[in-house]
Amino acid sequence: MKVLFIGGTGLISSACSELAVQRGIQLTILNRAQSRRYPPPAAAELLTADVHANPAGLAALLAERDFDVVVDWIAYTPQDIERDLTLFTGKTGQFIFISSASAYQKPLVHYMISEETPLENPYWQYSRDKIACETRLMEAFHRDGFPVTIVRPSLTYGPSNLTLCTNSWQHPYTIIARMRAGKPVIVPGDGTSLWVCTWNGDFAVGFLGLFGRPDTLGEVFHITSGEVLTWNQLYTQVYSALRVTPNIVHIPSDWLAAWDAEYTGSLIGDKSNSVVFDNSKIKRFVPEFDCQVPWSEGVKRVIAWFDADASRRTIDAESDQQWDAIITAYARAFPVPKKSG
Repeated sequence: MKVLFIGGTGLISSACSELAVQRGIQLTILNRAQSRRYPPPAAAELLTADVHANPAGLAALLAERDFDVVVDWIAYTPQDIERDLTLFTGKTGQFIFISSASAYQKPLVHYMISEETPLENPYWQYSRDKIACETRLMEAFHRDGFPVTIVRPSLTYGPSNLTLCTNSWQHPYTIIARMRAGKPVIVPGDGTSLWVCTWNGDFAVGFLGLFGRPDTLGEVFHITSGEVLTWNQLYTQVYSALRVTPNIVHIPSDWLAAWDAEYTGSLIGDKSNSVVFDNSKIKRFVPEFDCQVPWSEGVKRVIAWFDADASRRTIDAESDQQWDAIITAYARAFPVPKKSG
């Protein structure tokens, strides 16, 4: 099977790349540069191109090629989809679009999320763009037979990234450093909302099970763990793995969003909501999908990855200072009453 990954060296896609070559898939990875954090598998063919800046060059590079499966890991806007429709119509048997579970209705009208849950997120432009991409692709499927399959990951993590809702995406060791130093760590709200975190290797099993399947065309799947934990549990299990005492400060999500508008999308439009996913559809199509790595084990692997090499332990000083400022301001506005007696 010939498969093209556009991207393929990110947090989720790197695990899928590794599993693909292990399964004997003839994998081509197209990216603009080598990733230091997620190097591509040695067995993959590498193509260099900037899909966003040079579509004409990309078209020339792929002109004589066709693939059984194309996965675009880095399509975010309808403009990206129009480019992909031009490039791959008639040149692939399956095009897989990576959408996002953040596109699901906010706020939810029912706690259990299935693929039939409406798509509507008024808080996050990223999610609205993903919805627009899905709409365009399904239009192309129904009108022109474009062979699309849509996949909606939720919060997926791996050895090199601890995807807590208050952390630095580019420098994920930052939250671990705060915990180890005994500094307070922000947990949005009261920490009791439910969430699901999925190990990237577990996601890869469900994802690759969709490859080359005519019965998945025109279908939508989310692929997530079935382990549901509160944010308090997610944070305290990291503390437990680090063997340090928790030092958590609960701050309302809307207060955080008022401080920094970035939290409007990532918290109010996503992680401050409780999410529980019905994974019966992906399990029906891919029976071997069964998440093996619980959060308590995954965080140990993440910590071990950082501890194995000091160069990996980079700190986002700006975010670290911002959290200190937020905590100080919140404590000033809402001081904890002193205990009497």
